[in-house]
Amino acid sequence: MAKSLIPFFEELKKQYGQPSGQWALWCKRPKNWAEREQVAIEAILTQRANWLNVQQAVENLEKAGCLLLRDIVEMSPGQLERLIRPSGFYRQKSVRLLTLAKVIEKDSGGLKRLKSLPVGKVRQQLLSISGIGPETADDILLYALDKAVFVVDEYTRRWAKLFGFPGESSYSKLQEFFQERLPQDYRVYQDFHALIVIDGKARRGKKCLSEA
Repeated sequence: MAKSLIPFFEELKKQYGQPSGQWALWCKRPKNWAEREQVAIEAILTQRANWLNVQQAVENLEKAGCLLLRDIVEMSPGQLERLIRPSGFYRQKSVRLLTLAKVIEKDSGGLKRLKSLPVGKVRQQLLSISGIGPETADDILLYALDKAVFVVDEYTRRWAKLFGFPGESSYSKLQEFFQERLPQDYRVYQDFHALIVIDGKARRGKKCLSEA
C-alpha cells in the first residue's frame, strides 16, 4: 500500500494555515457560479504570468463588466486583448479565452452542466482547446469544478524532488503518485497543491535573500 502524503499536507497547513492571498478565491468553499467562472478565466491568464499582472487583467475585465464567460463570448478579439494585456501573451490568451468561453457556454451548456459530467469527458473537452494543456485543464477541473484531480506544475515537481519523490516523472505519473497517496477529496487536493506553491515561493524567496 502506498505511503500516505497526509502528514506532509498537515505539516504545510500547520506552517502556512489555510491558503490565502492569490489562493483565497481558488480554495474558497463553496464558490458561487460567477466565482467558478472567474477561476476558469484566471486559469488561462495565469499561464506564464506573474500573479500581480493577472490581477490587473482581472480588474480590467471586472471594470468592463466582462468577468463572466457569457460576456467574453460576445467580445471581439481586439476588445479582449486590450483588457487582458497586463497578463502577457495577450493575443494567444485572448484566442484561448474566447474558445474556452464558447466551448463552455455554447457547446457544453454552461459551467453548471459541465460540472455534472464525468471528469474524463470534461478533461478531454478542455484538452481539445489549443493552448490548454494538462496543467491548465486540471486547474479548471480542480478549482472551478471541484473535481478530484491533482494539479502538477513546476512547484509540484520541485516539492516532490525536495522530499525524494519522483519529480522527474511524466505529468500523468506524478499526478498518479499524489492521487494514490491522498484521499480522493477535491478539498484536500485544492489546499495541498496551493500550499505546495506557497511553500515553493517561500523557499525561493529565502534562497534569493541568502544569495544577496
